[in-house]
Amino acid sequence: MKLYIISGEASGDLHGANLLRAILSAYPDTEIRYWGGDRMMQAVSDTPHTGEVTMVRHIRDMAFMGFVEVLMHLKEVFGNISLCKKDILEFNPDTVVFIDYPGFNLKMAKFTHARGVRNVYYISPQIWAWKKGRIKSMRRDLDSLCYILPTERKFYAENVFPQAVYVGHPLLDEVERYRHSANVVEKKSDIVALMPGSRRHELKRLLPLMMRLAKRHPEYRFKVTGMTLIGEEFYRQFIPEGVTNVEIVFDKTYDILAKSFAAIVCSGTATLETALFGVPQVVCYQTDKISAAIARRLIANRIKYVSLVNLIADKPVVCELLQDDYNFERLEDEFWAITEDHDRRQAMIDDYRNVVSELGGEGASKRVVDQIFRKEEPRQ
Repeated sequence: MKLYIISGEASGDLHGANLLRAILSAYPDTEIRYWGGDRMMQAVSDTPHTGEVTMVRHIRDMAFMGFVEVLMHLKEVFGNISLCKKDILEFNPDTVVFIDYPGFNLKMAKFTHARGVRNVYYISPQIWAWKKGRIKSMRRDLDSLCYILPTERKFYAENVFPQAVYVGHPLLDEVERYRHSANVVEKKSDIVALMPGSRRHELKRLLPLMMRLAKRHPEYRFKVTGMTLIGEEFYRQFIPEGVTNVEIVFDKTYDILAKSFAAIVCSGTATLETALFGVPQVVCYQTDKISAAIARRLIANRIKYVSLVNLIADKPVVCELLQDDYNFERLEDEFWAITEDHDRRQAMIDDYRNVVSELGGEGASKRVVDQIFRKEEPRQ
């Protein structure tokens, strides 16, 4: 079988790596071309296989987010779309697997469906929050839609999407795999994880206040979850002179979370990862005012929360400091709550357990593989 897999950012690279391991373990002769990152490259290297597996594009050349950032990189965006279409036509895959990244992947799904290629979409776009109008084209273009949040069940049932299948959340597999491979680590009461995101514009907006917090609290050791593809120099520009309690640790997020007492986390997949490790957290996010205004209009009153933990729990388990609320006074107050307020810490940890119980158990990647290798003809 010939597969073409497209992921476009750090979280997609993580889930794509688990998917590649599952595919190559079950079907080692599969021929694959993929768009992804270092994790997917490592998964291919670690998993014995006989089929040819080739990376086409690295996520470092794709991870544009927010309306303004996309506009600033339109040349690169259109270049990637053109390259992807050309490469798919030349490769002629049996199935294309799209991992999240809807702005790019839904365009490609329309292109491949029109050419009779079978499409499997993994990690549904959050159309229940915004851009619900996409559902019509998704019904048309997708042969299987694998969604990962239990809260999405009701939406797809109400909107009659027969191709939608709940597979559970892949982070359960990833965290369990880490726990089996790593030594048991005792949490340290003085380590705080700083998780500022995976994109440069997120780092620029979130790291300065995180560094102020570190300077204000020399009693803690702050560990920044760095990414090699961004580079050490970019991170170091935000560390104030004379601050010695900050360390940048590259590509070791789970090692940091396993030891951490508390965390300040950029909204996204990392919020759920932090919860799975039982670390009390404050969630933060800030983008440019134009992107934020557009997002507010699109979302309207459809969702109450932005962090995965709160969305799954359907209540404010963790504090969300968004846009203007992400200021030093609020950050300091919430940091005190997750480090000094023992009742608040314990309540959050207890709620994490309820969140985990909602996620449906391990095995998400295997269930997606079952969808990919189903014997059926592409829909017309």
